[in-house]
Amino acid sequence: MSIDTSISTEPEPKTEKDAYDYDPDAGKTDEERAEIDKQLLRRLDYKLLPWLCLLYLISFLDRANVGNAKVEGLLDDLSLTGNKYNMCLTIFFISYSVFEPLSNVLLKRLRPNIYLPVIMLLWGLVMTLMGLCKNYDGLMAARFFLGLTEAGLFPGINYYLSCWYRRREFGIRAAIFFSSAAISGSFGGLLAAAIAKMDGLGNIAGWAWIFIIEGLATIIVALASFWMVHDFPSEARFLSADDKARVARRLSADKQSSAKHESWEALYFYQAMRDPKTWAACLIYMGVAGALYAFSMFLPSIIMELGYTSTNAQLLSCAPYIVASILTILVGWAADKWNKRGVFNMTVPLIGIAGFTILVAAPDGTPAGVLYAATFLGAAGIYPCISNTITWLSNNVEGVYKRGLVLGVFIGWGNLNGIMGSNVYREEDKPRYRMGHAVVLGYLVIGAWGGSVLMWWLLRRENRLREEGKRDGRLVGKTEVEVEKMGDERPSFRYTL
Repeated sequence: MSIDTSISTEPEPKTEKDAYDYDPDAGKTDEERAEIDKQLLRRLDYKLLPWLCLLYLISFLDRANVGNAKVEGLLDDLSLTGNKYNMCLTIFFISYSVFEPLSNVLLKRLRPNIYLPVIMLLWGLVMTLMGLCKNYDGLMAARFFLGLTEAGLFPGINYYLSCWYRRREFGIRAAIFFSSAAISGSFGGLLAAAIAKMDGLGNIAGWAWIFIIEGLATIIVALASFWMVHDFPSEARFLSADDKARVARRLSADKQSSAKHESWEALYFYQAMRDPKTWAACLIYMGVAGALYAFSMFLPSIIMELGYTSTNAQLLSCAPYIVASILTILVGWAADKWNKRGVFNMTVPLIGIAGFTILVAAPDGTPAGVLYAATFLGAAGIYPCISNTITWLSNNVEGVYKRGLVLGVFIGWGNLNGIMGSNVYREEDKPRYRMGHAVVLGYLVIGAWGGSVLMWWLLRRENRLREEGKRDGRLVGKTEVEVEKMGDERPSFRYTL
């Protein structure tokens, strides 16, 4: 059934505020409205998701390819003895995490179609120059600036997508977006194995070619992104005035006050910092992000220590990521369908806990195939929780700036735990890396699983208090504008469990 979406019975909105009162589909039947909504959602998906997934795939590829370079001779060529390699991993997360909380405010003020391509262009340049590093100091400097320039992409795109989709539509899209990280883990191993064959070409080592080729590819995609990344809904050029009004009305009907325009106020900073959800999310994301970075940066080395060659280790590292990607999308779809997110955050980490328990407890002499199978469980128990946690918090935080700040804070704190992930797999622990596996196991138990249980209990308790009318006193003496600025603190708001 094809519906003409260009006909409307009311004058077009002249301002963003008017869009919330303007209905371009007035007079149409419910069936016609549903078809228009379906067509609009499909159009948004085609315009937004493929390119944003590509950006994150490249981002994760560029930060994790140092693990691929390691098995191709990086350590020997740059004389990275002792803990120098781990320090090069660590410094990335320091600059990356410190800048993340501010990134979403800059994204809102500078516009996505400018901010995202610019930071991508900068990190592409850094990645290319990383291939020219000759010593430890040069690699440390390059990794610091890579973290600084990449910091705005992941929290920025999740925040950006949350401004386009209703709460029950966001989970599957966040999962598809994040699954590109798992795909990059798979694709990265294949790509690194191929690029490493250029070893010696132009008197440049194979590990250096990995950085140079992938950095140049990033620059090309960054330049194209000036045309391929779109602005927020109210300014997006690919939307007609009627479609802008439809997007606004969809979000407003979903009780998302963040669909409306906000001007920056210090109030939103205080709301974000005093919200218990912010700190419960920090605990969850610490658990999954710390585990993810440790796993992704050392998986090729872990597999190689099981007795495989460097090339086979690169190739064998692909399969766990493919499984993780599939499960990530399935969890996103199921969480949207049943409008339940906490239950997945409380169950999926148990898969990873089982995998890392095997890696820690299996006795010496355990067949390599068994330990390799455990890495599949590890990946499957980590990756789905990243996108599901971000969706869960996006669903439960209202207000443009508050949501941006909360996402930036807990994602930044979680990524700071990449410092742990950079240092727990020590050379002296080869070949079984039991200490590293044990630390990751603890992160999954305490952070991912324990934090999710805490968050679910807090939200369930708050919903019960609101249903009993015990939060109605928050409205006393407030004007309509002040009530709207309360965001998710409004007694009428119900949290997604």
